[in-house]
Amino acid sequence: MTQGADRTPGRRTVLGAAVLGTAALGVGGVTAAPAAAAERHGGHGSYRDLPTPTIIGHRGASGYRPEHTLGSYQLALDMGAHVIEQDLVPTKDGHLVCRHENDITGTTDVAAHPEFASRKTTKSVDGVSLTGWFTEDFTLAELKTLRAKERIPANRQENTLYDGRWTVPSFEEVLRWAEKEGRKRGRPVWLHVETKHPSYFRALGLGLEERLAKLLRRHGRHRADSAVFLQSFEPSSIQRLADLVDPPGVVLLSGAGSRPWDFIEAGDPRTVADLVKPEGLKWIASYAKGIGPTLDLIIPKDASGKLGTPTTLVRDAHAQGLILHPYTMRNENTFLPADFRRGGDPNAYGDAFGAFKVYFETGIDGIFTDNADTGVLAAADFRG
Repeated sequence: MTQGADRTPGRRTVLGAAVLGTAALGVGGVTAAPAAAAERHGGHGSYRDLPTPTIIGHRGASGYRPEHTLGSYQLALDMGAHVIEQDLVPTKDGHLVCRHENDITGTTDVAAHPEFASRKTTKSVDGVSLTGWFTEDFTLAELKTLRAKERIPANRQENTLYDGRWTVPSFEEVLRWAEKEGRKRGRPVWLHVETKHPSYFRALGLGLEERLAKLLRRHGRHRADSAVFLQSFEPSSIQRLADLVDPPGVVLLSGAGSRPWDFIEAGDPRTVADLVKPEGLKWIASYAKGIGPTLDLIIPKDASGKLGTPTTLVRDAHAQGLILHPYTMRNENTFLPADFRRGGDPNAYGDAFGAFKVYFETGIDGIFTDNADTGVLAAADFRG
């Protein structure tokens, strides 16, 4: 733990509560639910009935636990997140697992397994050359021999305490966990599910959408009123999912000058800047219910990193009937706009509550955050 983080007001209190949440969980195996029970507890209700602003646990409670683990998901839920996010990539034998990337070098202990040393390789994923270990080269059983670890230990040294505690969860495990927690709470546990690099995996014969749709049907989450959002940075993935199942789709949007990878492969010249114009938003609204823009598309930053004047994106998206779930709010100074940083330690907490308030004032419908507890309190303050 860095001195700056140790001195940060409230840091130990939050982490202490987080430890208690995990102790109560007793994470180990996940009890399977029969198909009939899954149908009953898949969860139903309109996404428009969720609290506004909706707090989405980004990869769970990744500010406090290694991301995309059952411990991270449980803690986010216990902290009051309204929706819990999963990113999906496939295994060699066609299972869907929860990792932010198919490159598992930085989020598992795979490098410490000599039996997998020969699988280290270099690949081009969406035009980026990566060297490491990749989920599509492992069976689910092999992945289950690995343990998850903190992705950014330099920023979140405290989280390394939990390295090795959890395995890489399959999405089916997460669905069973959500069903169990839904029964316990008497309300559905909402999920926000992203297909990662769908064009890349389709070219490998590991199409994500059909596998995801099959699991959603099996667990009763395939309806328009099911407690799940489906998201992707590739619009064609949301279009494909819309032909298979009925939950609301959300098109994720990166920087204004970027192009979705499926656009690049198809020769579509449109950029994100085109998609956030009224005509682009109208096109998105023809097959999706929302957008997930980077926060810089809501409020750009100036050259010093401070927030500038909000764009018209919230108004324009709402005019097309689209909800907005921008990403990502984090507590640490290094991730906050410059005007909300406090002190000289980049890993200490800044004025996250102030930043949340400014973003909420734009009229966004929800927000992804690594720190669900902070987001829940900020949303409660905003609602008064």
